[in-house]
Amino acid sequence: MRPSQRAADELRPVTFERNVARYAEGSCLIKFGSTHVLCTASLEDKPPAWLRGQGRGWVSAEYAMLPRATHTRTRRESTTGKPSGRTQEIQRLIGRSLRAVTNLQGLGERQITIDCDVLQADGGTRTASITGAWVALHDCLKWMRQRSIIKDMPLREHVAAISCGVSSGECVLDLDYAEDSAAETDANFVITGSGSLVEVQATAEGAVFTEAQLTAMLALARGGIASLIEMQKSAVA
Repeated sequence: MRPSQRAADELRPVTFERNVARYAEGSCLIKFGSTHVLCTASLEDKPPAWLRGQGRGWVSAEYAMLPRATHTRTRRESTTGKPSGRTQEIQRLIGRSLRAVTNLQGLGERQITIDCDVLQADGGTRTASITGAWVALHDCLKWMRQRSIIKDMPLREHVAAISCGVSSGECVLDLDYAEDSAAETDANFVITGSGSLVEVQATAEGAVFTEAQLTAMLALARGGIASLIEMQKSAVA
C-alpha cells in the first residue's frame, strides 16, 4: 500500500484557482495535494532582444521555491547571485512545454513570462508548475484577445505534466515526497491534449528499471494527464 493509501493509478486531489494575482494578465493557484504552486503570466510588449524583427513572440518561464516551502528553510537563490542548476533545468522545462503548444507567430513581437512560485512542496513541483502554467497562459492570451492585442487564440492545445515512479517494485502515478524520496525510479512526463509527448525524464535512483516498467509508467502518465486536461478544460470553461 502506498504511504498516501492511494491506488497505483490515483492522482492526489487537484484544484485550479484562477485570477488569484490582481495585477497579472493571467494567474492560477494549482494544488496537487500538499504541493501548492502560484503561476502568473505577465505580458511584455516586446520580444527578447535576440528575437526582434522576426515577427514572432516568445514564452519563457521562471521557477522558484519560497524559503519555507519545504520542511526546513531554504535560502533564497536571489541571495546567492544565481539560480541553481535544478532551478534552471525546471524553468527551461516549463518554457519548452508551453512553447510546444503555442503558435509563437500568433503572439506577434511580444513576450509572455510565466512565474511559477512554489508556496508549499510535497513532491511534483515541476509537473504541477507546468499544469498550472498552462491555465495562467490561457488566461493571459484570453486577456490579450479581449483587448484586440491579438486576433486569434495562439494556443494550439492543452499540455500537462505528471510524475510516475517505481516504488517498492510497483509502478505508481503522481508521487508525493514520501514516495519520491524513496523511489527506485523517478520519471516525469509532459504530454499534450492530443497525446503527443513533449518531454520524458526518467532516472534510476535506487535500482535500474526495465523497458516494461517504462512502458507501464507511460501508460499511467497518459491516464493521469487525460484527467488533468479534463480539469484544465473545466477550469477555463
